[in-house]
Amino acid sequence: MAAPRRHCARLVRSLLGAWHLGPRAGREWESPPGLLLGNQVRCVSCGGVGAAFSGPLLASASSRYGQDSALDRILGFPQPDSLLAPSVPAVSVHRDEQNLLLVHTPDMPENPRVLRVVLLGAPNAGKSTLSNQLLGRKVFPVSKKVHTTRCQALGVITEKDAQVILLDTPGIISPVKQKRHHLELSLLEDPWKSMESADLVVVLVDVSDKWTRSQLSPQVLKCLTHFSQVPSILVLNKVDCLKQKSVLLELTATLTDGVVNGKKLNIKQALNSRRLGTHCPNPAEKDPDTYSVKNPQRIGWPNFQEIFMLSALNNKDVNTLKQYLLAQAQPGPWEFHSGVLTSQTPEEICTNKIREKLLEYLPEEVPYNVHQKTVMWEEGPSGELVIQQNLLVPKESHVRILIGQKGLLIAQIAQEVGRDLMDIFLCDVRIRLSVKLLK
Repeated sequence: MAAPRRHCARLVRSLLGAWHLGPRAGREWESPPGLLLGNQVRCVSCGGVGAAFSGPLLASASSRYGQDSALDRILGFPQPDSLLAPSVPAVSVHRDEQNLLLVHTPDMPENPRVLRVVLLGAPNAGKSTLSNQLLGRKVFPVSKKVHTTRCQALGVITEKDAQVILLDTPGIISPVKQKRHHLELSLLEDPWKSMESADLVVVLVDVSDKWTRSQLSPQVLKCLTHFSQVPSILVLNKVDCLKQKSVLLELTATLTDGVVNGKKLNIKQALNSRRLGTHCPNPAEKDPDTYSVKNPQRIGWPNFQEIFMLSALNNKDVNTLKQYLLAQAQPGPWEFHSGVLTSQTPEEICTNKIREKLLEYLPEEVPYNVHQKTVMWEEGPSGELVIQQNLLVPKESHVRILIGQKGLLIAQIAQEVGRDLMDIFLCDVRIRLSVKLLK
């Protein structure tokens, strides 16, 4: 039996072909090559050097991508004990293998269930952070700066007979902001396109932002109104940042127009019992125009089915939401193989991870002016993934900022990106970043 499997593996690899990205580009400013990250900080052990592939041979995928690889199941390699807790699949480091998995016939059970979920919210509400926590791997970029997510990305949760497809959309914006800041058209269009195929909408509100939390954004309300037939739930995020938890009750009343799942909320009674004589300022006191009788503009949505109050960084909170989503899945065929975690290519994941760090460490407009170009993506001599990406900037001053004193900043970015990619690909990663002046 082993011989036919090896023959099948060779056939698949030969169909997929080798993955190389041309010659190495000249380097001007580069992060120190250093040692293989996996030898220093191993997030996950993924097998020895002898298991690495060479030429047309496709070895057991678990030797490179960790246990319970989807490719192993497709090719018929032995699987670990299925009684263990469900493992989160890794993403293949090869685009062709990832594409093969995306189009492979779903390995669904006899009575499959499926749910397509769209995450809506203002920029920087925490949608990508929540998506990463729900998926179990940080495949989407996260930053405190706005517009980290530039286009629609897809994540897949598969447990038992249910499959939940997460559509992580860019922060929903107005056409005016899109034009004013010269943002991609996808930031404006993708949330609306996602809604067309949604089974459930998750509206995320950052309750730590006192300037935006008191009302749903006009763009979110417009989207909910246009697709009013799609069920929706409200998620109040970052509740751990609030000192006065009673504010949550007031926000709930405001953002739902006092109605949840068709029932009117009795917020006043709950507030009186919680305050016990202690005054807690109402959001209307800080922003009276929003709540003025003279301002008839809608600020809440009365059709939410459920409300969740959580911190996207708290696993217990997120798991409660995850179990709810899995329970909402309706009978229907799966769209993806259970080994699919995201629709992104490995190169897109890498580019987004680098962009995440640039947004985190670079000031003001600098990270938005960096052009990224991957010039190397190949297997190293010990089976590790070797990546080189050029970071092109328009000004000499930006070059100095990005390199940092004695090259420490660019080295730190490379190290952190490598660490994150190891957790996503479940293999050792060596990454080099070169900073060049855009000509």
